Amino acid sequence: MLKEGEIRIPSGCAIAAIIDRKGKPVNGSEIIKSIALMHDRSNGLGGGFAAYGIYPEHKNDYAFHVFYDNKEARQACEEFLFKHFNIDVAERIPTKKVESINNGPDIWRYFGTANRVRMNNARLDEEEYVARSVTNVNNSIDGAYIFSCGKNMGCFKAVGYPEDVGEFYMLDKYNAYIWTAHGRFPTNTPGWWGGAHPFNILDWSIVHNGEISSYDANRRYIEQFGYKCSMQTDTEVITYLFDHLLRHHKLPIDVAADVLTAPEWDEIDRMDDERKEYFTNLRTIYSGALVNGPFSVILGSNKGLLAINDRLKLRSLTAATKGNRAYFASEESAIRIVCPNPDKVWSVSGAEPVFIPLEIEEEDE
Repeated sequence: MLKEGEIRIPSGCAIAAIIDRKGKPVNGSEIIKSIALMHDRSNGLGGGFAAYGIYPEHKNDYAFHVFYDNKEARQACEEFLFKHFNIDVAERIPTKKVESINNGPDIWRYFGTANRVRMNNARLDEEEYVARSVTNVNNSIDGAYIFSCGKNMGCFKAVGYPEDVGEFYMLDKYNAYIWTAHGRFPTNTPGWWGGAHPFNILDWSIVHNGEISSYDANRRYIEQFGYKCSMQTDTEVITYLFDHLLRHHKLPIDVAADVLTAPEWDEIDRMDDERKEYFTNLRTIYSGALVNGPFSVILGSNKGLLAINDRLKLRSLTAATKGNRAYFASEESAIRIVCPNPDKVWSVSGAEPVFIPLEIEEEDE
């Protein structure tokens, strides 16, 4: 197997996604098949998936997926979780033996709701309480890492090729209305279980192909608001930027995408007055959130799927639709292997976000 640093693939990494807009189930075997076609874009140093709608029996609970390096880390983390949340279920995540995946952490999941007394005493809303609790664990308990913490969703990741990761977690036994997937070829950061994609906070999850040359500026900006970038990869900061813009600032999702991919000043100067004012305001107010470098990104959430490319479209990203389903992938072939005859296929343009909303009707409680 190639080792990190032996070869550099400028367009390496693969991303893929599937959504059924009406919330109909899509079996995990489909997203595994899609990402597996792009095997050569990975080097075995990271693969992962995010799935939405997989825990309907716990849809009102937060699902915490946790890596543990040792028993002491699990004891400390569980003590924290049981104190700050009403945990209904604590169990190991089911896995199967896969020859290429080994030396991994102990992997657990917990379902529960926020402890209202502690939350109210902290004077935080529910989502902020959960986000801060996860940040606390990941930065204060050595050997414990909460890598997924949303409702009715979960991330599954490891060091390995993505198709092996999918087999390891037995994702063909899961059905979801949204899937995202990533095959990693790290070039500047280490390949380790926590550094595999997707990255998650609450319901937001990110898979990313590219390099963020503005990482230090973005990290300094987002850490002003209580976030901690500790996962040794530039992708983590994109997740926090979206969470901050969408949850704290309540920006529409397309506006948040425009913040990250805003045009250069000379291009803004040539715009008509309305667009010039719009982008001038975005670049002025959110200067630290502008992301530079080559990238294609898919943001998953319980609201739908968002796909964006950098301004110069230096990373490939293809989209397609078929009935109520939409697909994204780094290569068109990765879409056609699961959807041979799509109704529409197109290349996602630079800095022009594509958002596919989830249109599930909420059931009466």
